[in-house]
Amino acid sequence: MLSFLHRHPENAKMTTLVRLFRDHPASVDETYLEHMAFAGRFSGKLFLAGSMALVHAFLPFLFERSASGIVRELYEKTHGRGK
Repeated sequence: MLSFLHRHPENAKMTTLVRLFRDHPASVDETYLEHMAFAGRFSGKLFLAGSMALVHAFLPFLFERSASGIVRELYEKTHGRGK
């Protein structure tokens, strides 16, 4: 497939850049956009869990199990992905 493209430094850099954005999502059987959406939702849930844990630190009667429940849910969704 167009092996002559790899002879030019600019094309080699572009190939490396494309690989950086493609390889990891592919390793978990996702496209770049699917992976971006998953990671965005994941980070939002982590932020929520962290916020709940911070409130719980000062008001221990609030969010007694909420943060750990979110972390458990996220672990179950990600454990074993890409294997």
